[in-house]
Amino acid sequence: MRFDVAIVGAGVVGCSIARELTRYRLRVALIERECEVGLGTSKANSGIIHGGHRASVGTRKGATEWRGNQLWSELAHELPFGFARVGDLTAAFDDDDRAYLRTLLEQGERFGVTGLELWDQARLRREEPNLSEDIVEALHAPTSAVVNPYEACFAMAESAVRNGLELFLETTVERIESGAEAFTITTDRGALEARYVINAAGVHGDTVARMVGAEEAGLRFRKGEEYLLDKRLVGHVTRVVFPCPSPTTKGILVIPTYDGTLMVGPTATWTDADDLTTSAEGASEVFNGARRLAPGISEADCIAEFAGVRAVAADEDFLIGPTSVARFINVIGIQSPGLTAAPAIGVDVVEILGDEGLTLDPRDDFVPGIEAPIRFAELEREEQARVVRGDPRYGRIACRCEIVTEGEVLHAIERGARTMDGIKFRTRAGMGRCQGGFCAWRCMRLLADTLELEVPQVTKRGGASWIARARMEVEHA
Repeated sequence: MRFDVAIVGAGVVGCSIARELTRYRLRVALIERECEVGLGTSKANSGIIHGGHRASVGTRKGATEWRGNQLWSELAHELPFGFARVGDLTAAFDDDDRAYLRTLLEQGERFGVTGLELWDQARLRREEPNLSEDIVEALHAPTSAVVNPYEACFAMAESAVRNGLELFLETTVERIESGAEAFTITTDRGALEARYVINAAGVHGDTVARMVGAEEAGLRFRKGEEYLLDKRLVGHVTRVVFPCPSPTTKGILVIPTYDGTLMVGPTATWTDADDLTTSAEGASEVFNGARRLAPGISEADCIAEFAGVRAVAADEDFLIGPTSVARFINVIGIQSPGLTAAPAIGVDVVEILGDEGLTLDPRDDFVPGIEAPIRFAELEREEQARVVRGDPRYGRIACRCEIVTEGEVLHAIERGARTMDGIKFRTRAGMGRCQGGFCAWRCMRLLADTLELEVPQVTKRGGASWIARARMEVEHA
């Protein structure tokens, strides 16, 4: 198989690049080692679209954060995923923090960020009465948003496939050889050729660069633990709340997710690329930091915890651009605010490819949108009744905590879900208080029956992540 462009890595950055490239008359491949797109760093992050004022002037982060922030509105208009501009507050506890807020305000104004405003204690008490009374001032950024990043990845990939992208899942790149006119990419599922290669491999970015002798980013890996809280606290805090940062982290945040539940975190500890463990020490750090901002938050409300690993370049900035190997483009070291910047990075990479000699012939048949799935719990009663009359599967509840129906689960399978995580992140089945205690078996049966599998063949996220094992027959002497 011969492609114009092959992208290695289907996180939010890889999916954004892929969708941008399908606007042109090109044959594009997207290669991902996981069984679904977006299951690496993109799944396990804070889901925050930063306001555009946090990254430093003169950096790649600064050049893409505000543009990316603005492009998310267009994406959310075209594609069905959770997105809301809830705004954020950066909290000051002392005079040093207050000085930082003014620096942040000035930086945002230089980038052209709109609506930035300093709030005094009286304004804070009116707007967010559950925040700590020790906060003396805060900078409000109405441009900040929250997004369900996994839904965004699914939607961008589905849109790109609809427009001609060839998606290779559960496919690991083993070797890349540079030829005079094309690269040969050898995977565990065969080989393909591509004139240009985009390295968007996340924590494996240096490994992929090393395959062709291209520049590496000197990647290190920073783990962030996050803790999701019970719906009891919906509305307790309505904006993303930051403390003033340290040199290595934005600190412990309080985050109202798109779906309303609060999330707190992340930590920032150096680790290995595959370390996704949570810890008692991490939980203590997170909840102590969260209570400093909002004293009413408690460990007793935690319903789920997870960790994600960010690939950090040696200079802490993004590494985006051509390399010493012709037609091989690095897009690595994409840590925070990488989610925010992703749409802008997609646009920039297409421009880089054009500068590197790729002919960009715009298509007149690009279809930007895809069908929005039914969210039964969000419908009015009359609309729910109408949907059930049209399809009785929507009248059977699969997940009681999140009111997800059998029809929604089956539709997710039709659109590409092959694992329990694929169903969970497309429908929210298993994301509630019981964390799948009641709905897991039903969803496993629906997957198995639809895909003609045995239940023990159903996995959490592909590979050896099995959930059930076949009953073993024991012979008696």
